[in-house]
Amino acid sequence: MHNKLTKKDIEEMQKEIDYRKTVVRPQVLEEVKETRAHGDLSENFEYHEAKRVKNRNDSRIRFLERMIKTADIIEDNAADDEAGIGKKVTVRFLDDGSEETYTIVTTMREDSLQGLISVESPLGRAVSRRRAGEQAEVNTGASSFMVEIVRVESAGEDEQGTLRNY
Repeated sequence: MHNKLTKKDIEEMQKEIDYRKTVVRPQVLEEVKETRAHGDLSENFEYHEAKRVKNRNDSRIRFLERMIKTADIIEDNAADDEAGIGKKVTVRFLDDGSEETYTIVTTMREDSLQGLISVESPLGRAVSRRRAGEQAEVNTGASSFMVEIVRVESAGEDEQGTLRNY
């Protein structure tokens, strides 16, 4: 399965790749070079740590490049009053009457602890393209429950999360 990403996600991933290649990589390569000169590599903790940091940076670059290469670019054409990517949605759980507010984002930005749910999650799929006052069945595979969309509004830039760092 390919991740569904917006053009904005891809632009931010490319910025991170460029930063890691032009700023971080030269710094960690210099650190590896300096720590290598400290002597016996088998007992040189600083050298092994520098290599670990270098490898993590290179791994992150490869991950982001693979994500961009295999991504399904999506456009969210939801109307202003419809739930979709970049929208803040307040839902009422009909079984207990509780309300929660979530921002619908792409998989690379999801963070349920911060109220960011993926458009591909069961709740995200269920409420997408629905308006305030409509109900939706959320099917989790093991169970299902009903929600009512209470409010849909545009989320601010700071409410849409940052790219997850794997």
